[in-house]
Amino acid sequence: MTTPAGLIDPTLQFPWLADIHGARALEWAGEQSAATDAVLESPEHARVIAAIAGALDASDRLVAVTKHGDRYTNFWQDTVNPRGLWRSTSWESYRSEEPEWDILLDLDQLSRDEGVDWVWGGASWCPTPEGGTPSRALVNLSPDGGDAKRVREFDVDARAWVRGGFDLPTAKSDANWAGPDQLLVATVTGEADATRSSYARTVRRLERGQELSQAAVVFEVDAAHVGAWAGRDHTPGFEREVAEDLIDFYHRKRFLDRGNGWEEVHVPSDARAVYFREWLVVWPMSDWELEGQTHPAGSLLVARLDEWMDGSRSATRVFTPAAGESLSSLSFTRRRAVIGVLKDVVSTVRVLDPEADWASSPLPGVPEFSTVSVWPVDDEDDACSEDVWMSSSGFLEPARLWRTTLSAHGADAVEPQLIASAPERFDSSTHEVSQHFAPSEDGTRVPYFLLSPVGDPRDGKTPVLIHAYGGFRTSLTPGYSSAVGLGWLSRRTEAGRAPAYAVANLRGGGEYGPAWHAAALRENRPRAFEDLAAVARDLHASGLSAPALTTVIGRSNGGLLTGNALTRFPELFGGISCGVPLLDMLHYTQLSAGHSWIAEYGDPEVPEDAAFLRELSPLHRLVDHPRADYPPTLIWTTTSDDWVGPVQARMMAAKMMADGVDDVWYHEDTSGGHAGSVDHADTARMLARSYSFLWDASTRPGRLHRG
Repeated sequence: MTTPAGLIDPTLQFPWLADIHGARALEWAGEQSAATDAVLESPEHARVIAAIAGALDASDRLVAVTKHGDRYTNFWQDTVNPRGLWRSTSWESYRSEEPEWDILLDLDQLSRDEGVDWVWGGASWCPTPEGGTPSRALVNLSPDGGDAKRVREFDVDARAWVRGGFDLPTAKSDANWAGPDQLLVATVTGEADATRSSYARTVRRLERGQELSQAAVVFEVDAAHVGAWAGRDHTPGFEREVAEDLIDFYHRKRFLDRGNGWEEVHVPSDARAVYFREWLVVWPMSDWELEGQTHPAGSLLVARLDEWMDGSRSATRVFTPAAGESLSSLSFTRRRAVIGVLKDVVSTVRVLDPEADWASSPLPGVPEFSTVSVWPVDDEDDACSEDVWMSSSGFLEPARLWRTTLSAHGADAVEPQLIASAPERFDSSTHEVSQHFAPSEDGTRVPYFLLSPVGDPRDGKTPVLIHAYGGFRTSLTPGYSSAVGLGWLSRRTEAGRAPAYAVANLRGGGEYGPAWHAAALRENRPRAFEDLAAVARDLHASGLSAPALTTVIGRSNGGLLTGNALTRFPELFGGISCGVPLLDMLHYTQLSAGHSWIAEYGDPEVPEDAAFLRELSPLHRLVDHPRADYPPTLIWTTTSDDWVGPVQARMMAAKMMADGVDDVWYHEDTSGGHAGSVDHADTARMLARSYSFLWDASTRPGRLHRG
């Protein structure tokens, strides 16, 4: 293959790197990783690794729990139990000074017994519609931290795998309880039931004692779509099976079985829709024309489900975003809905009451300038069916966990009860938080949060790290990070200068609702890149920092962002960390789960799309738009990443090295999946690697030049 300009496609320069587990590729990755670790080795780097690991393993960190009948469960990892403990306690014990934990499953012991380094992937409890405490669960375990998991049935009372119970082989699977002895399973058993995105094309009804190959297919989708899914709503009195055909990342068809087979639920394919007792709740992502009325994107509508399925199109809008607002979350207790709303990227929470015509009221006690999440405690328990958990976290305020009862709100509203608080892990008094707006190239005001040293002289000499993402409707909101505090904010230059940290809210994210996301889709993706450049320039114009002292970190889609920062605006940055990245936009659909993101980026098999995708592709920009000087760059990934995969990162690093760029470095862990790590020690090394690299890049870049 040649480029439109007649240049060799860079992916053909190193074809052996495309063999993910090939001996030559792994040897190259190992050598590069060792070199990167060696150049970063220093007492300071070791200190940061130890500090982050210590915070992650600290015995006094906040312990969140989930309620299942009388059990309050938690998954815990520390230095003694790096793979982790799935454990349980009672409410009374949880609220005590020293909770007594009952170990349900010890993953470290299981790994030793079975010879597999299992990574926890969560558990799904068998419903008990009659009430009481469930005793069985589906446990998800990954052998390498990737997306593929083994699903096994566990008897919690016996602390053992159920003999003859459900046991699905390692694959990209989604298994949901359809009954005590029945599952709805979407899984990949071979090419015939896999989509081009590598997910399941079919859903099977698996009976207890039945082989997966014998299970009847009850739902299937086109192989060109992302995947199929089905599950059962076990709400007493509102039991129903539902299915979804995931057409692409943002469009899906929904189906409901009311006893006569699948019936389509006719709502916009780009909307989000959920079922809440007798209600259909719809969150449209584009303007929705319904019975002569236009409902704006990002609003929330409700309709009675049975009436809607019978043809009625009567719906009530219960939330309309005001200027600067966006709906960010939706959850339900037994009788109420709780919505999270961002106002200029800061959280607020409202309660909607269907019994009062969906009247809205604010949830009291929500901390200011924080990210807040709210979710039900247990809507099936009569004693607490209206209770919710609330977590809050700010850039300089550690996480706190609250519990409150929605039925107490109204005229006699009460404040939430504080259940637990995480301690401070770094000295937050040295920094202050502010919000700013940078003018992008087309005039759009791009918000960003800034943690700057108190009393900063604004003389352009403060190192600053920008964290950004800009895609997939993902919002970057205020939140406490021990790793940022210990790995970045606590460092000091030789002159004693403290660094700054910025979080940029670029278009492509969800900070201002669907339109903010749509503004950077497909051929408009450069707007996200321009927004990042605008934030960097604003930090320079403010007198805080300068290009040589400005660094940026991004992962996954954020890796595409930082790859474009590298190849479009290298003069704005002194260092770049590009993690588990998308970098080859002409071939990304052929790698791992890439085909599922066509709706976000475009389809390279369509000539018109290929033209703009080549311009978005950092790997190809190295050929089409070569630059004379790139800032120090760390490209990192994992061999086991089965979302993006390691091939794009390998190709980018190898190409830059072949072109004589002497300050590009590469690191590839063998395990960790797309998350990049499997335990706290691994996570500490992964995080510290980027922080140390970027610190060296901004304060002593000569260390990162091979010469």
